[in-house]
Amino acid sequence: MKIALIGYGRMGHEIEAIALKRGHEIKLIIDKDNTGDLNSSNLKGIDVAIEFSLPSTALDNVSFCLNNKVPVVSGTTGWTDDYEKAVLFCRKNNSAFLHSSNFSIGVNLLFRLNQELARHISEYDEYKVLIEEIHHTKKLDAPSGTAISLAKGIISGHKNYTKWHDGSGEEKNSVPIVAFREGDVPGTHIITWDSEIDKISLKHEAKNRKGLALGAVVAAEYISSRSGVFTMNDVLGF
Repeated sequence: MKIALIGYGRMGHEIEAIALKRGHEIKLIIDKDNTGDLNSSNLKGIDVAIEFSLPSTALDNVSFCLNNKVPVVSGTTGWTDDYEKAVLFCRKNNSAFLHSSNFSIGVNLLFRLNQELARHISEYDEYKVLIEEIHHTKKLDAPSGTAISLAKGIISGHKNYTKWHDGSGEEKNSVPIVAFREGDVPGTHIITWDSEIDKISLKHEAKNRKGLALGAVVAAEYISSRSGVFTMNDVLGF
């Protein structure tokens, strides 16, 4: 594949290394210093764009590529209030689009386990849930997109939860998410169900960013020859 990288921070560099190792070409790199290079001329011949930029620029980047019929894999978080707009651009242009709050295979397994546990534990009102997430101090959004996805999974599986909130305090029918920003932590997520007699926890701790980068490249390989709107469940066959 000929890939456009939009966003060339730490994740962009990891994605580049893995893409090259898997035999792909990086034909275009867009970062904050050359945003004008994201134009129709430079997108000619691009098979797929992988977008890890900023919440403030993500929709513009994604929509521009989709309007030029370039499939997009996006891992930027903090902008998903505009997700449906990107879906409309994708369908209008018969392109392909996949957004995920986390491309790690391990995290996507956690998503499944989290939702299934919520469904089963829904019958036991004595268990109360808490989501905690820890990331590096340069992460812009809090809580993380992954934590929000975990909360949405609980909401879809549990009869008593209808929303999530930011903080450790209690809100009726709401999943609390507590965010910590420490050092250079790649990402840790913990879901705890606590009762007076016991505690059940699910935890995922990323050791580095390679799992995220690999998942993004695998997702790009998956959508590059397809059209439509996809999720990591499609890629992983869940």
